[in-house]
Amino acid sequence: MAASRQHLARPPYVDPTTNIIYDTDNPEYHGWLTKQSMWLKDWRRRYFLLKGSKLFFGKNEYSSPHGMIDLAHCTTVKSADLKSKKRHSFEISTPEMTFLLYADTEQEKDDWIGRVGKAIVRCSSTYYSNNAAAARPAGNDSMNPYQTQNSMQQQQQQGYADDDDDIYYEDPNNPNPYFND
Repeated sequence: MAASRQHLARPPYVDPTTNIIYDTDNPEYHGWLTKQSMWLKDWRRRYFLLKGSKLFFGKNEYSSPHGMIDLAHCTTVKSADLKSKKRHSFEISTPEMTFLLYADTEQEKDDWIGRVGKAIVRCSSTYYSNNAAAARPAGNDSMNPYQTQNSMQQQQQQGYADDDDDIYYEDPNNPNPYFND
C-alpha cells in the first residue's frame, strides 16, 4: 500500500472588523516579501498569499494570516526603490494609504507587480466594461471596442511616462541611494 500524503489546509483569514472568514488555501501566488509596518515604519518579513482580489500576509507560510490588502480598492502598483530607499521595492496604493514592500530579487519584484497589477485590473470597472463591449455582437453598437482599447493603451502609456519621472531619477550627489545593503 502506497503512503499518501495528506494536504494540510492553510488556516483562513478572519477579518477583525467584519468577522468574514476568507479561505487562504490554494493561493494563485505566494512567497516572502518584506513589508513596512504602518505605525512604527520598521520593516518586517512576511509571507504573502495572493488569492483573487485579496493579498493576505502572515508571519510564516503555515500560520493564519493576520492582515489583508483588498486589491479591489487599490489604484496602482509600481516600483518604489527611491521612495522606500530599498532595492527591489514596490508600492501598492489605495486612495487612503500606500503599502511599501520589497522582494529578495528584481525578478520576484517584477512577478509580484505583474500579478498584483492583474488582480487590480480584474477588479476594475474598466476591465468589466471592456469585456462587455468586446462581447457585444457586431452592429449593435456604434462604438468600436478595439478603438476604445487602443485609446486606453495610449492614455496608460502617457500616464506611465509621466509616472516614471520620479522613479528613475538618481541623485548625482548620492553614491548609494540604497540602505538595505
